[in-house]
Amino acid sequence: MKLSQLSLTVAALCVAASASAADPKLGIVYDAGGKFDKSFNQSAFEGATRFKKETNINFIEVQASSDTQAEQVLRGLARKNLDLIASIGFAQQAAVQKVAKEFPKVHFVLIDGVAQGANVNSITFKEEEGSYLVGVAAAMASKSKKLGFIGGVDIPLIRTFACGYTQGAKAVSPKVEVVSNMVGTTSDSWNNPAKGGELARSQFDRGVDVVFAVAGGSGLGTLQTAKEKGKLAIGVDSNQNSLYPGAILTSMVKRVDNAVYDSFMQMKNGTWKAGVTAKGLKEGGVDWALDENNRKLITPDIEKRVMGARKDIIDGKVKVIDIRSGAACPV
Repeated sequence: MKLSQLSLTVAALCVAASASAADPKLGIVYDAGGKFDKSFNQSAFEGATRFKKETNINFIEVQASSDTQAEQVLRGLARKNLDLIASIGFAQQAAVQKVAKEFPKVHFVLIDGVAQGANVNSITFKEEEGSYLVGVAAAMASKSKKLGFIGGVDIPLIRTFACGYTQGAKAVSPKVEVVSNMVGTTSDSWNNPAKGGELARSQFDRGVDVVFAVAGGSGLGTLQTAKEKGKLAIGVDSNQNSLYPGAILTSMVKRVDNAVYDSFMQMKNGTWKAGVTAKGLKEGGVDWALDENNRKLITPDIEKRVMGARKDIIDGKVKVIDIRSGAACPV
């Protein structure tokens, strides 16, 4: 090998090593539901995985099995001098707020909650808008005009889903009745499919024929019970239509995958910024799911009505109330 060729080879190796060294060190912390909850956490995992496939940049993943453990987990990752840590779920809000102050050189992105800090980006979603759409679909598909809602824990976020759902249903018919139940009061409430199924069974016995499950892993029990009872259910966060084709009317998708993917990519490209970002229908943060798994359940009339409502919300003709703003649910 000539000296000039050797020099070029060494230079190329140095550039490659430099590029590798410049790759951001990334981490992701799932909440108690776990990354295979077929819902919120799994969507986050899919976004991180998509980033890894496109960039060959790996990430460290950890699960916080309880709300209190989240602080310990975040602090442990921060001590590894990661560039960015994605915290999945509002339950990690207090932990991010505290640990971010302790490690100002580490960047944090909190998905589904708001934490303050010059090194924190909080990404929230306009859940009320997506819930409105599935409420429209539920009211049109229901024969009994009695709809169900099952939430994980009675907190403002879950009440926002319920209110948006009810607003959409009532827009179709003011006579529609919505029955609501919560799984529990602790973090375990997000991972109790038996209780989710039990609540759904009780609602179906009361005449409900379409139920919207917003309860993480607990919601899987609701979906299964709908299938067993010959009723309809609505999935949440991820597109859950394929879990029980023919029994899942639609899913209110929250693009957690995009939020994580974009955050990782921004850190890689040097464009990451702190602040608060809210993503609704217009921003591609929420939507409803229509695919081959529920195509037969969504009639042309339902699709037309839902898509019309979707356009009206994006255009500002329909304003869906977010109760977190302090306004009361109007229905």
